[in-house]
Amino acid sequence: MSGGGADVLRIGNASGFYGDRFDAMRDMLTDGPLDILTGDYLAELTMLILGRDRLKDPGLGYARTFLRQLEECLGLARDRGVKIVANAGGLNPAALADAVRALAARLGVPCEVAHVEGDDLLDRSWGPEVLTANAYLGGAGIAACLRAGADVVVTGRVTDAALVTGPAAARFGWGRDDLDALAGAVVAGHVLECGTQATGGNYAFFAGIDTQILCRPGFPLAEIHPDGTSVITKHPGTGGLVDVGTVTAQLLYETGGARYAGPDVTARLDTVRLDQDGPDRVRISGVRGEAPPATLKVGLNRVGGWRNEVVFVLTGLDIDAKAALLRHQLEAALAREGRGRPAEVRWELARTDHRDGDTEERASAYLRLVVRDSDPAKVGRVISGAAVELALGSYPGFHLTAPPGRGAPYGVFEARCVEASAVPHTAVLPDGRRIRLPAPAAGDGPPPEPSARGPRPAPSAPAPEPSAPRPLQEPSAPGPPPLPERLPPGPTRRVPLGLIAGARSGDKGGDANVGVWARSADAWRWLAHELTVERFRCLLPEAAELTVVRHVLPNLRALNFTVRGILGEGVAAQARFDPQGKALGEWLRARYADIPEVLL
Repeated sequence: MSGGGADVLRIGNASGFYGDRFDAMRDMLTDGPLDILTGDYLAELTMLILGRDRLKDPGLGYARTFLRQLEECLGLARDRGVKIVANAGGLNPAALADAVRALAARLGVPCEVAHVEGDDLLDRSWGPEVLTANAYLGGAGIAACLRAGADVVVTGRVTDAALVTGPAAARFGWGRDDLDALAGAVVAGHVLECGTQATGGNYAFFAGIDTQILCRPGFPLAEIHPDGTSVITKHPGTGGLVDVGTVTAQLLYETGGARYAGPDVTARLDTVRLDQDGPDRVRISGVRGEAPPATLKVGLNRVGGWRNEVVFVLTGLDIDAKAALLRHQLEAALAREGRGRPAEVRWELARTDHRDGDTEERASAYLRLVVRDSDPAKVGRVISGAAVELALGSYPGFHLTAPPGRGAPYGVFEARCVEASAVPHTAVLPDGRRIRLPAPAAGDGPPPEPSARGPRPAPSAPAPEPSAPRPLQEPSAPGPPPLPERLPPGPTRRVPLGLIAGARSGDKGGDANVGVWARSADAWRWLAHELTVERFRCLLPEAAELTVVRHVLPNLRALNFTVRGILGEGVAAQARFDPQGKALGEWLRARYADIPEVLL
């Protein structure tokens, strides 16, 4: 039951992260026609988790949930003529491919299995404590596997969009120079990669949608055409919705400027056109592509040290005085221990209390203590013991949200880059043949996704050796796009920004991006001029001392802000409340601004 005719390739998504809805694979196979079903299981934090798995057992390092899903769905996919492509191989795609073959044999399901490898660069010199080092590969290896007749293709670290560019290139015969078509597939792949975030999940304007519609959003699919244009939709009768707003939100998620660089192509996001093409259908067209950069992004995960956290509950009156007393007592206790103060000690008082609170919880605030050190002894029993021992001798109403732990290791993510030609991108075909994929011809575009960490070489610095890891450089922009004409002055009202603008935010290493889009042309005329970098910093004071870069995307009526370093050393380091920056956009929308009444 494959999807479309010769001129349409129907690619669905059944996973946006390791831990997504388990029965999505079955639902996508039974709820409507498909040609390809993809699954994205990998994120920066996932690679660290898989790295720890591999330390315990060298035969692991892949997403085991994928195998459990296949046990239910492999025969179903075979019967319906649907091929499965997933990056669930993680750090060990060869082992996962073997496990899929064994599963198919046990189930009696004929199945040609292939995998893509070469992304694992852990054997190179990255420094101490590095657990994983993986280059982000493109879709060429996936395409080679599918052309060789594979029914299931599993990969290690490829870009999320490669799960779409690979099948599309295999189906339509695209070459490396079909840049516009590849760029269109990259945009479609980016919309699909996070599953139900394209179909109403995590949507800023959810409050105007019936909760029955949003209760269980269906997963998205893309109808890809030979020229790279596509339609984003979902199976009929499934929950959620697909409109220009939901697609815009996902398109802005974890992207940056106009040039979205990847290993297959650099997609020009400033050329994307979105049009409603009927109920639950959004057409993506106009996407232009440029040659990819000469480098590939490499994600590094290492052990950063040890961390512990204690959260104290402060209830009723004198919240600030209670917090001050506790801090003084605990700091004095740490000094008496004689082990030395942890390298990092951070206190944060969250005033969640309400005046005259009608429940105890609504009358309470939280004081969070976070400590870090390279020595586990400095964040373990010494911290938990000092906290517990204050229970009868501190502020009135002393209690904790949970018993303190012994401390745990935390991870640090860093993005680097290497020459694409030095990475052995390899397709291992169903018959065991190994095909090394050459790097595509590079253009003058930016390297992929800069990191918040590490120095960046000056433009005049000599190039390193091809295999030498180096920091990513800042991406260049194609030139500032023209802004719309200003909205004429008139009366304003001080209201939340979110009444006229949507937002979606996420993480890239230690950086966060906040995409903001206007719901109308007039709102865009106001937003484009008023939400400057300076205004953004005022609205989000946590960004006041950080580097903030604003990107303008007029076709989407959107601004995309990159906030350097706000997430510290990445999600696994848990440097702040909301360590992935998922709610930064909602915080921004909740901030008050003087907005023209004509827009309200």
